[in-house]
Amino acid sequence: MSIRIASLQNPKIKFAVSLQKASVRKKEGLFLIEGIREIRLAMMAGYQFQTLFICPAIIEKGTAGAPTGDHEIYSGAKDVIDILKGQVQIFETSRDVFRKLAYREGSDGLLAVARQKSISFRDLKLGDNPLVMVTESVEKPGNLGAILRTADAAGVDALLMCDIGTDIFNPNVVRSSLGTLFTVQIVCCSSKEAISWLKDMNIKIYTTALTASRPYHLIDYRGPSAIVAGAEATGVSSIWEDYSDANIVIPMFGKVDSLNVSAAASVIIYEALRQREVT
Repeated sequence: MSIRIASLQNPKIKFAVSLQKASVRKKEGLFLIEGIREIRLAMMAGYQFQTLFICPAIIEKGTAGAPTGDHEIYSGAKDVIDILKGQVQIFETSRDVFRKLAYREGSDGLLAVARQKSISFRDLKLGDNPLVMVTESVEKPGNLGAILRTADAAGVDALLMCDIGTDIFNPNVVRSSLGTLFTVQIVCCSSKEAISWLKDMNIKIYTTALTASRPYHLIDYRGPSAIVAGAEATGVSSIWEDYSDANIVIPMFGKVDSLNVSAAASVIIYEALRQREVT
C-alpha cells in the first residue's frame, strides 16, 4: 500500500533530494535511479531498492486516446510497481513534489532510492577472448555515461574506471548512460591496479597517446585487448605508456588535435569489433 506525499517539506522527500550530493551518497551508500528503463535494468542486475516514488499524474498518461508511447509508459510503470510492491516503501507524490525529486526532463513518473554496490577484479566474468575498455581520470558525468553506452552496445567484457574524478552513482551518470551503468561490468580502481590485473590476465594494453603512436586501425585487436583512454585535457598518465604494448592515435585532419573521450573510445572499440568480425 502506498503513502501519499504532497508536501515539499516531507523528510522522505528532503532525504531523497539530498542524495543528489556526492557526500550524502557516500555517507549513506545509496543513490537515485529515475526512469522505468533504468529501474528495470537495475532490478535485473540485482540492485537492492529502499524506496520507490511514483507520480500518478505523470504515469497515468496511458488513458483512452493517448499516443501509443504513453500507453507503454503506463504499462511499464505498472510492471515495476507490481514487482516492488511489498518489497520496498512506495510513496505517491503530487506533480510538484515529483518535480522536486526529478533530475531530468521528460520524466516518466518513477524514481527509486537504491543501495550502491561494486565489484572487484575477482568478480569479473570474462569471455574467452576479452575486450576491455579502460578510462583514466574522466570527470564529466556525460562522458562516463556515453562510454558506458558504448561499452554496453559493443558488448565489452569489462570497463575499468581508473582514478575517476566523479562518483559513478552521480544521477547524471545514471541518466546519460541510459541505465547501462547496470549492464556493464565496472571496476573502479587505480591505474596501477588495472595494469597489474591486465598483465596477470595476459591482456594486451593499447594506450591512446599523441606521441610515438601508431594509427589505431593498424593495430591487431583480435586477441585479448584493453583500450585505454584518458581525459581530453590531460590524456593518460605516463604509467600507461610505460606498460603499453602499443601507443595508438586516431588521425585528425581538422584544426583540433583530439576527439571527445567517449567518441574516441567508440571509434577504437568498434574497430576492434570489426577485426573480430562481430556481426
